[in-house]
Amino acid sequence: MKKGYIIAIIVAAVVLLIVAIFAGGYNSLVSKEASVQEKSANIDSQLQRRADLIPNLVNTVKGYTDHESEVFAEVTAAREKLMSSQSMAEKSEANEEVTSSLNKLIAIAESYPELKSDTVYVDLMDELAGSENRIAYARNEYNAAATEYNKAIRMFPGVIFANMFGFEKAELFEAESSASEVPEVSF
Repeated sequence: MKKGYIIAIIVAAVVLLIVAIFAGGYNSLVSKEASVQEKSANIDSQLQRRADLIPNLVNTVKGYTDHESEVFAEVTAAREKLMSSQSMAEKSEANEEVTSSLNKLIAIAESYPELKSDTVYVDLMDELAGSENRIAYARNEYNAAATEYNKAIRMFPGVIFANMFGFEKAELFEAESSASEVPEVSF
Protein backbone atom coordinates (compact mmCIF):
# COMPACT_ATOMS: atom_id res chain seq x y z
CA MET A 1 0.00 0.00 0.00
CA LYS A 2 2.81 2.40 0.80
CA LYS A 3 4.50 1.67 -2.52
CA GLY A 4 1.30 2.57 -4.45
CA TYR A 5 0.99 5.81 -2.48
CA ILE A 6 4.58 6.82 -3.34
CA ILE A 7 4.04 6.02 -7.03
CA ALA A 8 0.85 8.12 -7.05
CA ILE A 9 2.73 11.07 -5.52
CA ILE A 10 5.54 10.75 -8.08
CA VAL A 11 3.04 10.57 -10.98
CA ALA A 12 1.15 13.59 -9.59
CA ALA A 13 4.42 15.52 -9.22
CA VAL A 14 5.44 14.70 -12.81
CA VAL A 15 2.00 15.75 -14.10
CA LEU A 16 2.19 19.01 -12.14
CA LEU A 17 5.68 19.65 -13.48
CA ILE A 18 4.51 19.12 -17.07
CA VAL A 19 1.49 21.39 -16.52
CA ALA A 20 3.75 24.06 -15.00
CA ILE A 21 6.14 23.88 -17.96
CA PHE A 22 3.27 24.20 -20.45
CA ALA A 23 1.65 27.05 -18.50
CA GLY A 24 4.96 28.89 -18.18
CA GLY A 25 5.80 28.49 -21.87
CA TYR A 26 2.34 29.55 -23.00
CA ASN A 27 2.20 32.52 -20.62
CA SER A 28 5.65 33.66 -21.74
CA LEU A 29 4.55 33.73 -25.38
CA VAL A 30 1.31 35.51 -24.49
CA SER A 31 3.31 38.14 -22.60
CA LYS A 32 5.71 38.68 -25.51
CA GLU A 33 2.83 38.87 -27.99
CA ALA A 34 1.07 41.45 -25.80
CA SER A 35 4.26 43.50 -25.70
CA VAL A 36 4.43 43.46 -29.51
CA GLN A 37 0.80 44.61 -29.69
CA GLU A 38 1.46 47.40 -27.19
CA LYS A 39 4.50 48.61 -29.13
CA SER A 40 2.49 48.46 -32.36
CA ALA A 41 -0.18 50.66 -30.78
CA ASN A 42 2.55 53.10 -29.73
CA ILE A 43 3.70 53.36 -33.35
CA ASP A 44 0.11 53.92 -34.44
CA SER A 45 -0.38 56.75 -31.95
CA GLN A 46 2.85 58.46 -33.05
CA LEU A 47 1.96 58.08 -36.73
CA GLN A 48 -1.47 59.53 -35.94
CA ARG A 49 0.13 62.44 -34.10
CA ARG A 50 2.29 63.25 -37.12
CA ALA A 51 -0.62 62.78 -39.52
CA ASP A 52 -2.65 65.27 -37.48
CA LEU A 53 0.05 67.91 -37.98
CA ILE A 54 0.18 67.51 -41.75
CA PRO A 55 -3.04 69.41 -42.70
CA ASN A 56 -1.95 72.42 -40.63
CA LEU A 57 1.49 72.37 -42.22
CA VAL A 58 0.05 72.11 -45.73
CA ASN A 59 -2.38 74.96 -45.05
CA THR A 60 0.39 77.13 -43.64
CA VAL A 61 2.58 76.57 -46.71
CA LYS A 62 -0.44 77.08 -49.00
CA GLY A 63 -0.90 80.50 -47.43
CA TYR A 64 2.44 81.56 -48.87
CA THR A 65 2.32 79.76 -52.20
CA ASP A 66 -0.54 78.66 -54.40
CA HIS A 67 1.24 77.12 -57.38
CA GLU A 68 2.52 73.99 -55.64
CA SER A 69 -0.75 72.05 -55.81
CA GLU A 70 0.95 68.86 -57.02
CA VAL A 71 3.07 68.62 -53.86
CA PHE A 72 0.08 69.46 -51.66
CA ALA A 73 -1.92 66.68 -53.32
CA GLU A 74 0.98 64.24 -52.89
CA VAL A 75 1.28 65.04 -49.18
CA THR A 76 -2.46 64.65 -48.70
CA ALA A 77 -2.56 61.33 -50.59
CA ALA A 78 0.40 59.98 -48.60
CA ARG A 79 -1.30 60.99 -45.35
CA GLU A 80 -4.53 59.27 -46.36
CA LYS A 81 -2.62 56.11 -47.29
CA LEU A 82 -0.92 56.15 -43.88
CA MET A 83 -4.24 56.59 -42.08
CA SER A 84 -5.78 53.63 -43.91
CA SER A 85 -2.83 51.24 -43.62
CA GLN A 86 -3.42 48.10 -41.58
CA SER A 87 -0.41 45.78 -41.60
CA MET A 88 3.02 46.74 -40.36
CA ALA A 89 4.36 46.48 -43.92
CA GLU A 90 1.66 48.86 -45.19
CA LYS A 91 2.36 51.29 -42.36
CA SER A 92 6.07 51.18 -43.09
CA GLU A 93 5.55 51.84 -46.80
CA ALA A 94 3.03 54.61 -46.15
CA ASN A 95 5.34 56.17 -43.56
CA GLU A 96 8.10 56.36 -46.17
CA GLU A 97 5.72 58.03 -48.63
CA VAL A 98 4.69 60.59 -46.02
CA THR A 99 8.32 61.32 -45.19
CA SER A 100 9.23 61.72 -48.86
CA SER A 101 6.30 64.03 -49.61
CA LEU A 102 6.97 66.10 -46.48
CA ASN A 103 10.59 66.50 -47.55
CA LYS A 104 9.34 67.94 -50.85
CA LEU A 105 6.99 70.27 -49.00
CA ILE A 106 9.79 71.44 -46.72
CA ALA A 107 12.04 72.00 -49.75
CA ILE A 108 9.35 74.25 -51.21
CA ALA A 109 9.13 76.17 -47.95
CA GLU A 110 12.86 76.83 -48.13
CA SER A 111 12.16 79.02 -51.18
CA TYR A 112 9.97 81.36 -49.14
CA PRO A 113 11.95 83.22 -46.46
CA GLU A 114 8.82 84.88 -45.06
CA LEU A 115 7.29 81.41 -44.56
CA LYS A 116 10.37 80.11 -42.78
CA SER A 117 10.08 82.98 -40.29
CA ASP A 118 6.34 82.48 -39.69
CA THR A 119 5.85 81.38 -36.07
CA VAL A 120 3.07 78.95 -36.95
CA TYR A 121 5.32 77.28 -39.52
CA VAL A 122 8.26 77.16 -37.13
CA ASP A 123 6.10 75.69 -34.37
CA LEU A 124 4.67 73.08 -36.75
CA MET A 125 8.16 72.13 -37.92
CA ASP A 126 9.26 71.72 -34.29
CA GLU A 127 6.23 69.52 -33.61
CA LEU A 128 6.92 67.54 -36.76
CA ALA A 129 10.56 67.01 -35.78
CA GLY A 130 9.43 65.84 -32.35
CA SER A 131 6.96 63.46 -33.98
CA GLU A 132 9.66 62.03 -36.23
CA ASN A 133 11.82 61.35 -33.17
CA ARG A 134 8.93 59.72 -31.34
CA ILE A 135 8.14 57.55 -34.37
CA ALA A 136 11.77 56.44 -34.62
CA TYR A 137 11.82 55.58 -30.91
CA ALA A 138 8.48 53.71 -31.10
CA ARG A 139 9.66 51.85 -34.21
CA ASN A 140 12.86 50.75 -32.46
CA GLU A 141 10.93 49.63 -29.38
CA TYR A 142 8.44 47.72 -31.53
CA ASN A 143 11.15 46.03 -33.59
CA ALA A 144 12.98 44.96 -30.42
CA ALA A 145 9.80 43.46 -28.95
CA ALA A 146 8.86 41.81 -32.27
CA THR A 147 12.34 40.34 -32.64
CA GLU A 148 12.27 38.94 -29.10
CA TYR A 149 8.82 37.47 -29.71
CA ASN A 150 9.82 36.02 -33.10
CA LYS A 151 12.86 34.36 -31.53
CA ALA A 152 10.73 32.95 -28.73
CA ILE A 153 8.26 31.32 -31.13
CA ARG A 154 11.05 29.83 -33.24
CA MET A 155 13.29 28.47 -30.47
CA PHE A 156 12.71 25.30 -28.50
CA PRO A 157 10.47 24.83 -26.49
CA GLY A 158 8.57 27.96 -27.63
CA VAL A 159 8.16 26.56 -31.12
CA ILE A 160 6.06 23.74 -29.67
CA PHE A 161 3.72 26.16 -27.91
CA ALA A 162 3.62 28.49 -30.91
CA ASN A 163 2.55 25.63 -33.19
CA MET A 164 0.07 24.24 -30.67
CA PHE A 165 -1.61 27.56 -29.91
CA GLY A 166 -1.29 29.38 -33.24
CA PHE A 167 1.22 32.10 -32.39
CA GLU A 168 2.32 33.78 -35.63
CA LYS A 169 5.42 35.73 -36.55
CA ALA A 170 5.26 39.49 -36.01
CA GLU A 171 6.16 41.78 -38.93
CA LEU A 172 8.98 44.22 -38.36
CA PHE A 173 8.55 47.91 -39.09
CA GLU A 174 11.28 48.23 -41.68
CA ALA A 175 12.51 51.23 -43.59
CA GLU A 176 12.20 50.98 -47.34
CA SER A 177 15.42 50.68 -49.31
CA SER A 178 14.74 54.19 -50.62
CA ALA A 179 14.74 55.63 -47.10
CA SER A 180 18.46 56.29 -47.28
CA GLU A 181 18.13 58.15 -50.60
CA VAL A 182 17.68 61.91 -50.64
CA PRO A 183 14.45 62.80 -52.45
CA GLU A 184 14.87 64.77 -55.67
CA VAL A 185 12.87 67.98 -55.80
CA SER A 186 12.45 69.84 -59.05
CA PHE A 187 10.57 73.06 -59.66
